[in-house]
Amino acid sequence: MAATNMNLTGIARKLVLDNHLDESAAIEAVENANKESIQLTSYLVKNKIVASNIIAMISSQEFGLPVFDLTVMDTELAAYNLVPEKLITKLNAAPLFKRGNRLFVAISSPTNTQALDEFKFATGLSTEAVLVQEDQLIEFIDKAVSAMDTGMGDMLDDDLEDLDIGGEEEEQEGATAADAEDAPVVKYVNKILLDAINKGASDIHFEPYEKRYRVRYRIDGILSEVASPPITIAPKLTARVKVMSRMDISERRVPQDGRIKLKLSKKRAIDFRVNTCPTLFGEKVVLRILDPSSAQLGIDALGYEPEQKELYMQALANPYGMILVTGPTGSGKTVSLYTGLNILNVPETNISTAEDPAEINLEGINQVNVNDKVGLTFAEALKAFLRQDPDVIMVGEIRDLETAGIAIKAAQTGHLVLSTLHTNDAPQTLTRLMNMGVPAFNIATSVNLIIAQRLGRRLCGDCKTQDDLPRDILLEEGFTEEDLGKDFKIYKAVGCDKCTGGYKGRVGIYQVMGISEEMGRLIMGGANSIDLADQARKEGIDDLRRSAMKKIKQGLISLEEANRVTKD
Repeated sequence: MAATNMNLTGIARKLVLDNHLDESAAIEAVENANKESIQLTSYLVKNKIVASNIIAMISSQEFGLPVFDLTVMDTELAAYNLVPEKLITKLNAAPLFKRGNRLFVAISSPTNTQALDEFKFATGLSTEAVLVQEDQLIEFIDKAVSAMDTGMGDMLDDDLEDLDIGGEEEEQEGATAADAEDAPVVKYVNKILLDAINKGASDIHFEPYEKRYRVRYRIDGILSEVASPPITIAPKLTARVKVMSRMDISERRVPQDGRIKLKLSKKRAIDFRVNTCPTLFGEKVVLRILDPSSAQLGIDALGYEPEQKELYMQALANPYGMILVTGPTGSGKTVSLYTGLNILNVPETNISTAEDPAEINLEGINQVNVNDKVGLTFAEALKAFLRQDPDVIMVGEIRDLETAGIAIKAAQTGHLVLSTLHTNDAPQTLTRLMNMGVPAFNIATSVNLIIAQRLGRRLCGDCKTQDDLPRDILLEEGFTEEDLGKDFKIYKAVGCDKCTGGYKGRVGIYQVMGISEEMGRLIMGGANSIDLADQARKEGIDDLRRSAMKKIKQGLISLEEANRVTKD
């Protein structure tokens, strides 16, 4: 095929001549790339019109430049810190390495001379082009930008001893906004936040005492001390966190709530929910780490057994009714709910949530923070939702009879309602609703599914070792004779440099209980939680302990961990 349109030049013309692209498609691609103000090579790869390796080969032939394989380049050794992040992302080019006064720049389009000129101006170095594949360049830039965003350096507690702190008595009286901008303190707080994210912590505690100050992380549900900075800088640390979370820095007598958004890269940001509380020796600050990506994990990553997952998916498919998730604070209820909401989050569905506060931001969902001070309670938010043509409603927590009543009425009138309660297991959730004053008939006809859950620390796959326990001990712990077959193995935690005390991450332990007809009859008859638990057992529903036993048999958790989070 020959190109007949004389307006086609360079890469576009060569792609047509070599039969990688027909002429009309090439003309359209050039026009669209110009409209989007991006390089033609970027447009072709982004829209999967031509493979990046073919474009690199054609560019190399056309312009006489060798192609460099970026996958062999160590990001940590790259010279990306020589150029501002904005230029790298704007120009779709990345500095690779410096040799004398020459800077070698990775580009995917040989015509991207603007990048070479601007990098030259920014660094004062002469620039040379290195041709790379577009897809490799995108991945390399993402890694580089992420490293630039999070590269806060190392800092030890001892480094803070030399801080220029005013009179100790004056500092103990309080902190000023100027204190909060103290550079070493800023760097130290940033490092604490970053380390917590990297270690997979769920909470950070800044705690002042009479003679010492400590910082603790909650990792996999367990608190551990990670730093002990000088007590003299306690007011500065508190002030810095308050400035970051937009709190009143001068108010130290009452608790305050705030929020921090930390951008790690172009594609990932972490939110922190912050609370301060005045104690005897200063304000304790606790940050809850909220990772929006946790809602994108998908239901398969949460640890449901196949039959439990099927029950949850069936309940989500119902156009009306109520799904309740129950468990203590920190048991993963929010992630379970948002995983369900993410499945339901399609353009055809109107979803509204009322939370205190909203922990995970999810595009496509209308999220409301309740505010009791101005009268925006869960009940008031629910009333408003019902006037906004909802399909799915999520209530952060059912705390009182009014909220419970409105939620149940919504579930009975064609809406799917998701919410949480603080109870120990699924049967107790039903009796809790009855004790709140919700009529048994309404419970039996509105609740479709109850999920009780705990989070157990997952054994590290690199260091876990088989645990040899006597048969009688295993039977006492709840295993059956059928469980203890010839292939039966359990494991215990050991600990290595890749985990924390033999554990790495957490896995959900669930009791997923649908409301059967017989269960409904028991509820209508005023049955207690023991009767309901017996019926669930007859229906083959695993309680939390039995679900934990299955996780032990699968080698996911240890017996010790099962005993910590569940009981007979």
